[in-house]
Amino acid sequence: MTALMGAQDFAWADGLRRAHFPPERNLVPAHITLFHHLPPSLLPELAERMKRLCAEPAPAAALTGVLFLGRGVAFQVESEGLLSIREELAEAFAGLLTPQDQARPRLHLTVQNKVPPGQARALADELRAGFRPRPLRISGLAAYYYRGGPWELAVKAGFRG
Repeated sequence: MTALMGAQDFAWADGLRRAHFPPERNLVPAHITLFHHLPPSLLPELAERMKRLCAEPAPAAALTGVLFLGRGVAFQVESEGLLSIREELAEAFAGLLTPQDQARPRLHLTVQNKVPPGQARALADELRAGFRPRPLRISGLAAYYYRGGPWELAVKAGFRG
């Protein structure tokens, strides 16, 4: 499950991802992960909860820094609103979450991964040199099926409030 970005922010982030992610590994578009794996049996309840959550105004979010991931680079995303949404869903699905999804996430937007550390360090340095914190528009929530390749949309809801 991911948070969806506004069109301009998505175009910018996905452009960076296409430019810096190894092409053979770049199977999904730029995204902000809220959960890595939810059981498919939750889909009807998840869809209803997403629709209810998206009836509210979109949560505020901001890009606040560049993260060096060792073999990749990401932008740090700060959003108490997104974390609150995620926490509500995590409580509802508590017994069904993987260990990875039980922990509170460090929200981020990955633009490079699975490259040699020197290559990742160089990109992190380059992005940090011109980085200025800025707002990030959140437009909705989406859940996908992942079957080893590109994602297949399962459910999507846009913020309307």
